[in-house]
Amino acid sequence: MTNTSRSIRFSRPLLSALLGLSVILLPGARRLLMQDAQQERDVTNFKANYEKHEYQVPMRDGVRLFTSVYAPRDSSRQYPILLRRTPYSVAPYGPDAYAPVRGLSDRFAAAGYIFVSQDVRGRYHSEGHFVHMTPEKDRHGSSDIDESTDTYDTIDWLLKNIPHNNGRVGLWGISYNGFFAVAGIIDAHPALKAASPQAPQADWFMGDDTHHNGAFFLTSTFNFMASCDRLGPGTAMSCGEPFHFDPPNGYQFFLKMGPLSNADSNYFHGQSPGWTEMMKHGTYDSFWRARNILPHLRNITPAVLSVGGWYDANNFYGALHVFETIGQQSPQTADFFVSGPWEHGQWAFGNGDSLGPLHFGSNTSKFFRDEIEFPFFEHYLRDGADPRLPKAYAFETGANRWRKFDTWPPNNMTKRSIYLGEGRTLSFHRPTNGSSNSFDEYVSDPANPVPFIPGPGTDMDPDYMAIDQRFAANRPDVLVYQSEALAEDLTAAGPIVATLFVSTSGTDSDWIIKLIDVHPSDGFQELVRGDVMRGKFRNSFEKPEPFTPGKVTKVVMTMPDVLHTFTKGHRMMLQIQSSWFPLVDPNPQRFEDIYRAVGSDFQKATERVYRSTTQSSELRLLVLPSAK
Repeated sequence: MTNTSRSIRFSRPLLSALLGLSVILLPGARRLLMQDAQQERDVTNFKANYEKHEYQVPMRDGVRLFTSVYAPRDSSRQYPILLRRTPYSVAPYGPDAYAPVRGLSDRFAAAGYIFVSQDVRGRYHSEGHFVHMTPEKDRHGSSDIDESTDTYDTIDWLLKNIPHNNGRVGLWGISYNGFFAVAGIIDAHPALKAASPQAPQADWFMGDDTHHNGAFFLTSTFNFMASCDRLGPGTAMSCGEPFHFDPPNGYQFFLKMGPLSNADSNYFHGQSPGWTEMMKHGTYDSFWRARNILPHLRNITPAVLSVGGWYDANNFYGALHVFETIGQQSPQTADFFVSGPWEHGQWAFGNGDSLGPLHFGSNTSKFFRDEIEFPFFEHYLRDGADPRLPKAYAFETGANRWRKFDTWPPNNMTKRSIYLGEGRTLSFHRPTNGSSNSFDEYVSDPANPVPFIPGPGTDMDPDYMAIDQRFAANRPDVLVYQSEALAEDLTAAGPIVATLFVSTSGTDSDWIIKLIDVHPSDGFQELVRGDVMRGKFRNSFEKPEPFTPGKVTKVVMTMPDVLHTFTKGHRMMLQIQSSWFPLVDPNPQRFEDIYRAVGSDFQKATERVYRSTTQSSELRLLVLPSAK
């Protein structure tokens, strides 16, 4: 999934990089004119050096997939093929309609590649039937069809029909395109030598796009399904107009919409098959497990460069877990991981020197494209110099520097816990108070949920993780705990494990935890990592369990990895809440299938978080030694 302008919120900064289109929305007519002029020059230069052909490439079952090929006009040498498969269109269509390849370093076009883009099965100009997160087959014979076989058949056809190729193929893609890149490395064609899945979707229930730990990500899923999953004329599905919000304020719109069941009755009217199917599966059942591609990442033969962003609200889970799973299930694979200070896909455009109010001190995106991604493909597709990539190349936020690691998470780390204390404090020492009355409480009201951003956005703002969190800190339904100023730097690396001892007056609740770096100069509250656990899934995502009202219960959540330095003089903060709206759909705070809940099911609940010796709520970090 992707997202477009702050008011429209879908297909957004990646419009060019992902969809291959030539327009990016920018504020100001002058900037638009400047960009249009630059893009016209880019097209002219690209057309001078590349010729375009369009093909309907047959798959093993006879279905034909629309494929655009841009090949160097210089036929005196052979070139590697770089393939991208997409559900978002390979536009522009027509042999004379050109669009330079977006999202890659300019060094690719200068070096000479055969650029191939393909509409996946059932989308735009390709035949067949489209299935979201196409389930992967356990075997691939002559009659077994999935995205892996479509990739294999495409590569085989390209090698035999596109002249002047050097017999080597690379595969890449961002977001949903990244999912297709992951599928392509399974039972890969022998000519596929290297792949870079970037922010790939891997598991839609556990951590990518539509859910985090079973909690439904409302804004991103609603926008995506409203725009890119609507039935229309013809046999192939395509993305249409963005959804029109009335009022143009996501918080007010979704509050007015009410329960999830109203989305279809009021807006989709059965015309979004993806939404309709999703609403039938409120637990991690066979439908979701079949769409988890991670178990299939075995015996991977191409080299793999997985890419993610610390601030990627869509698919950082996929990038991290594709890398980790290949390392576990296919240890012989040349498997690398890159993570920078980026929102979703930001490494593919611009300089990457900042995100919202955060500044990183260097052009991180350009560095990745020129010095990591391009040398990776050059080495494996054309015997270029070995870039000698480390196992993990990660940008350390807070300290604003790139670091190289032989493993990820890094070795030589120590575990360190921060505990909730009396007086809303944070401490590195376990509480000594053993009283059962050692708790803090708040009332969570689904009719007045905690917003995830302070403004009126209508989608999942891709930079919401860079927003100053002070807008939420003063609410009575947000618990805020803060440490003393740090006496020395502290660098957290890898996953963060939150353990909460809680009780609720209801039978279900969400638990949102935000780890924050408080800057001493101006009080800026920098969100380092935040995530949600839908309480009924605390012991099993397949078999949810209710809470017993008033009973103290342990809830454990592993939050996505970080590499962040809390500098000397800064303070650490935790915010704990039970709503994050409309990023996450409201929990009725009653144990039930939330997808089928009605308005009368939603109720207030009194939430307690405990902090005694025996019920010590904590956040466990992995801490690196100081880097000199």
